[in-house]
Amino acid sequence: MELHTLNAISPIDGRYYAQVHQLDEFFSEYGLHKYRIWVEVEYLLALEKRKFFSLNTATKKKLKSLIEEFSFEDAAKIKEIERSTNHDVKAVEYFIKEKLKTWGAEAEVEWVHFGLTSQDINNTAVPLAWKHAIEFEYLPNLLNLKTELQLLATKWIDIPLLARTHGQPASPTRLGKEIAVFVERLQAQIEQLIGIPFTGKFGGATGNFNAHHVAFPKTDWIKFGNEFLSSLGLTRQQHTTQIEHYDQLAAQLDTMRRINTILIDWCRDIWTYISLEYFLQKTKKGEVGSSAMPHKVNPIDFENAEGNLGLANALFEHLANKLPISRLQRDLSDSTVLRNLGVPVAHTLIAFRSIEKGLSKLLLNDAKIYEDLDSNWAVVAEAIQTILRREKYPNPYEALKDLTRGQRKIDQKTIHRFVDSLQISATLKKELKQITPHNYTGVHAPID
Repeated sequence: MELHTLNAISPIDGRYYAQVHQLDEFFSEYGLHKYRIWVEVEYLLALEKRKFFSLNTATKKKLKSLIEEFSFEDAAKIKEIERSTNHDVKAVEYFIKEKLKTWGAEAEVEWVHFGLTSQDINNTAVPLAWKHAIEFEYLPNLLNLKTELQLLATKWIDIPLLARTHGQPASPTRLGKEIAVFVERLQAQIEQLIGIPFTGKFGGATGNFNAHHVAFPKTDWIKFGNEFLSSLGLTRQQHTTQIEHYDQLAAQLDTMRRINTILIDWCRDIWTYISLEYFLQKTKKGEVGSSAMPHKVNPIDFENAEGNLGLANALFEHLANKLPISRLQRDLSDSTVLRNLGVPVAHTLIAFRSIEKGLSKLLLNDAKIYEDLDSNWAVVAEAIQTILRREKYPNPYEALKDLTRGQRKIDQKTIHRFVDSLQISATLKKELKQITPHNYTGVHAPID
């Protein structure tokens, strides 16, 4: 049966494919072959540039076109070769050699993959694809989401909000500031992520340029390897086994997991605000909230995001924990795992879009927000007892505790009666009575 969104096993290739199909360029088998071709060709050209052999201008141009014009048909041809080789990287090597023969450069074909092991290609191609996926897809989408939250924080900065600690009414805050908390958390992690270098391995079968050195002992292969990876935008790991140690990749995965955890926290908070009716949601004609209850408008976008973020995090965690571990100079336990590198990224991007969709539906229900503030006058007790402490009034905390703790109905009248009962000046009583749940919101740093 031909693959279709209806028969795909993974929802990434089915239900959600339209949202993440652009990741094919980086994480599909087509994408992997494309980046392997990229590395093999650039390596061949780097050797040619350093006069190990010579290629005419036309051939070098055609080699470059293998990268720039790499097609699905090219990938299919490599797959066909793999049926004979039973080795995917060797199939890429043979594909390039066949091209060189076709172009009249048969004498130079053995410079393809010269001195390399498969992991020199894989541990350069995968980091390069990863780098491009992060820079071109993941980070732009994350920054857009952060900007949307920042705009909402600015928009609602003056909206007072009943805070809840342990789920119970607490000292009031401001809606915009509460959103700014998440903006700040995201920004800190983004900065950490950007600071982690994209690294690769390039050093022969066990990391020592054995084959390169024995063939050309006077060549500074360490310098060559450093410069080659640098030309691709990668940092070469200086001491490796046959494979890269994946520590920097693991650090990136861990950071992305933390970002997702922050967003799960956000989804749960906004879900709760919706359940409290602090937000209403725009409806769309024809949509159904519940198959049984016609009135319902469910916060499905934030629930969808939470589910996708959680799934992504399970994979991010496994990848980060597994990839840095390999027996002695290498085993193959990283290979299958690494092929799933794009899966958590896809689930994460799906979550980003769900959050953005959910944000676009939000309607501030300030009437409900103010109603809750008006129903919780007990939260000003902290303010009153603190001012009384300032004035050296005896046992203010205990007095407010007896008045408010566990009491069912504390309203403005209750608070003002209490203030009137205090043996304090009229001026101080006036100061205390000016405090309300609406204005007792403190201060916070500017929202940039």
